[in-house]
Amino acid sequence: MSLIDLLGSKARIQILRELSREPRYVSELADLVGMDGKTAVHHLSALEDAGLVAHYRRGNRKYYYLARTVELRAAPPPERTFVLRTGERRTDPTEVESADDD
Repeated sequence: MSLIDLLGSKARIQILRELSREPRYVSELADLVGMDGKTAVHHLSALEDAGLVAHYRRGNRKYYYLARTVELRAAPPPERTFVLRTGERRTDPTEVESADDD
């Protein structure tokens, strides 16, 4: 699936918007974007297959996070630009050390 096809879904854009704020577990994310858990898992699987999101487990919960930067820019004439790209891979939030860990 192309990046444009993948991000052509309003639901997937909403999921990416939520994950850009902080990692979320499936039922929390489903509630935030207004869909059932099965549908959320379907969209998350597509985003994960494309490398845009990743997950980690904490206890019984599976948390998803934005794994790559995603940029979408569109400009009207005279620029007439349309840019859709992914950027560098983000680190797993579970691997980031906090300042309190010293």
